[in-house]
Amino acid sequence: MANRTVSTAEAIHGTNPQFLIDKIFRERIYNSRYWKEHCFGLTVTGVMEKAVDLPAIGRETSSQRPMEFVCLLLKLLQLQPDRPMLDALIDQEDFKYLRALAIFYFRLTQPSLDIYMKLEPLYRDYRKLRTVEQGSVLITHVDELVNALLTENSVFLITLPHLTRRMLLEDAGEIAPRLSPLDEDEDEDEDEDTSSNGSSN
Repeated sequence: MANRTVSTAEAIHGTNPQFLIDKIFRERIYNSRYWKEHCFGLTVTGVMEKAVDLPAIGRETSSQRPMEFVCLLLKLLQLQPDRPMLDALIDQEDFKYLRALAIFYFRLTQPSLDIYMKLEPLYRDYRKLRTVEQGSVLITHVDELVNALLTENSVFLITLPHLTRRMLLEDAGEIAPRLSPLDEDEDEDEDEDTSSNGSSN
């Protein structure tokens, strides 16, 4: 059935993965034309192919029709791709909307430490994303989506699972303090200066 989670899927945060999207909105997705015409029988590879061609990210259009982005997100929750596949979807740099879909799914389904480790490097991705919010089309960026996923309680009115505060993970020695991209750039410049000075002596 098109609306069932695969039988091999594991519970996420103690529940059926699909239930990470609230029931009312989930039913609206099931009843949407895009879901019925394009998501039936999709595999993870099929989701990838459709995500490449996404026109925008967001929850719903001005007519309150669920957008393709959330339809494919729900399909991924049904299919539960394995971690190596998920890493590959995030690490690829050619298709920004595919990456946006994958990092949203990652934030919904993965442990806190993994979320910080995987998503924080994407603060360096400044590519533009067409984003639909309350019927308006806005231009945001991949790094802004990452920041929202790491700091907000909900994105596109989808409640995000609890995320352990980064400071607690730092205090426990599970993750190193995060350097901002500016700090990292300064470190790289210092390394280059040191290297050039050494070669000139």
